[in-house]
Amino acid sequence: MQQPRFYNSLHPACKAPFGAVRQNEAFTITLFAPAEMGICQPRLVLWRDGHPASYYVMQRAGCENGADRFCIAMQLPFTGLYFYHFDLWKDYTKIFRGELGEGYAAWEEGASWQLTVYDEDFQTPAQLPGGTMYQIFPDRFYEGVKNKPMPFADRLYRANKSHEPYFWPNESKEGYLNMDYFGGDLKGVEEKLPYLKELGVSMIYFNPIFEAHANHRYNTADYRKVDPLLGTNEDFAHLCAEAKKQGIAIILDGVFSHTGSDSVYFNREGRYGGGGAYHDPSSPYRRWYDFSPNYACGYRSWWGFDTLPEVNESDPSYRSFICGEGGVIDYWLRLGASGFRLDVADELPDDFIEEIRRAVKRHGPDKYLLGEVWEDATNKWSYGTRRTYLLGHGLDAVMNYPFKNAVLNFLKGMSGRQAAEQILSVCDNYPGPALHTLMNFVSTHDTERAITYLVGESSEGHDRFWQSERTLSAEQYEYGIVLLRMAYAMIFTLPGIPSVYYGDEIAMQGYRDPFNRGYFNWESKEDRIKPVISQLAELRRESDAFAVGRLEMAEVEDDYLHYRRIGEKEVADIFINRAPQPRICRLNGREFEVNPMGFSVITNDR
Repeated sequence: MQQPRFYNSLHPACKAPFGAVRQNEAFTITLFAPAEMGICQPRLVLWRDGHPASYYVMQRAGCENGADRFCIAMQLPFTGLYFYHFDLWKDYTKIFRGELGEGYAAWEEGASWQLTVYDEDFQTPAQLPGGTMYQIFPDRFYEGVKNKPMPFADRLYRANKSHEPYFWPNESKEGYLNMDYFGGDLKGVEEKLPYLKELGVSMIYFNPIFEAHANHRYNTADYRKVDPLLGTNEDFAHLCAEAKKQGIAIILDGVFSHTGSDSVYFNREGRYGGGGAYHDPSSPYRRWYDFSPNYACGYRSWWGFDTLPEVNESDPSYRSFICGEGGVIDYWLRLGASGFRLDVADELPDDFIEEIRRAVKRHGPDKYLLGEVWEDATNKWSYGTRRTYLLGHGLDAVMNYPFKNAVLNFLKGMSGRQAAEQILSVCDNYPGPALHTLMNFVSTHDTERAITYLVGESSEGHDRFWQSERTLSAEQYEYGIVLLRMAYAMIFTLPGIPSVYYGDEIAMQGYRDPFNRGYFNWESKEDRIKPVISQLAELRRESDAFAVGRLEMAEVEDDYLHYRRIGEKEVADIFINRAPQPRICRLNGREFEVNPMGFSVITNDR
């Protein structure tokens, strides 16, 4: 790597170690200044989030390639976010952060570098890096018990699995949205474990499986009971045991910011007898909710949806119910689950997340706690406060939406430099233990299917009627297959754990909810994505470069990325060519060609 003109946080000559640091961990920062500038004693301007800045004089440490070298070694005792830039103390010149971590000289204020300092004892499950996740929307994967009766009269059974999910007849009143069920169940997942093993899967992430009265099951009705359409609690325990034999762990969706109005706890609809917080002021669950005439529906609800009453996460009885000995966390981990994904983690208090972490980790350091966060989780503000859930005493990791956006938008035409900036900023900001256990993906139940997003017409400004039954043309589909293969190649070779959203491996299409949640097409003959996924999963298992290897951008152009993963034993070079013509690439003194709209992954011993 070429020596920076001033400073680059991503360059090993400028900052070591790379990225976030543990509290009390020694690190060094090195600034280069052209000798002709005559800089004598530049200062590092450093401050902790919410605190005043301090000035640290940097010491001259020789001259390299016509540039004076100035260094400072530090240790920081407090966790949190720090920010820094440089003051050259000459003609009011300062050095601020530019694109790709590169410093530039300016006289007016500019962007500072972020330095994340995380808990010195922060560890994440050691078995996760190098693995592959698979996300299942339970009702839509596979029906093991065929044509089963509906357990509740208000559910609509979909015998024909090829039709799209219902959303009609009235968009404004939602019609049958979330009321139809295709019958996917736990027995079906168990039956398909060999398929998942062959694909290379080492972990299943389930969208909610607890009893609830919508097909998405984010309106929990009973935290201690599998939805009867999916099976029984015993079925879940058996599934976990069988999956473990295949080397597959299972994590569950924990929806702890709200319940369903139609639930054991709230019971507005009266399905569960005469009790519940809505009808009974003396109910033991009453204090979980906030009732007030100031709310349109008479109680605080999630984003104004009256079917989703919010809980008071600070209530001791609710916290004990979720996190206490024998609580919800304990119950499902004892049945065989390997962790939880926290829905809307941004809306849970940090101290509640920390309590959930303690409950999860009581079952061992190998248990995983993942959070739903859509932005950079290290510097996220929500509800008027800077969040601390990724500093080592909250979440293990988060869903990596920044990587998803960078990968898909690069393949749609965004410049390689912009993609690299978005990717490297995450690598620079995130604690290492979290970085290598991030959930990386290109599709989820909350987003358009990747192939639809990549080559389909934009759905912005269009309602569900427009999205309904809208599919790609034959030409778009073929182009989409090419781009989807490249997208998964990137997701599998960047830091973190790649996650395949069920059906992406057969190029399932779909715009936003509910069209991204169709039933898996087990009759599909599409076989061009699965080999890419299984081969990349095998490569990740075999090469230490992908488990916790450092990321380095070797070459970045508008339509081309060459990046490198550096492990202790191996180095992997990844070449992504978005251009419509072949690319001549060079590595270790030899030339080779990367196909147009293609990729190449080459591993070598260090």
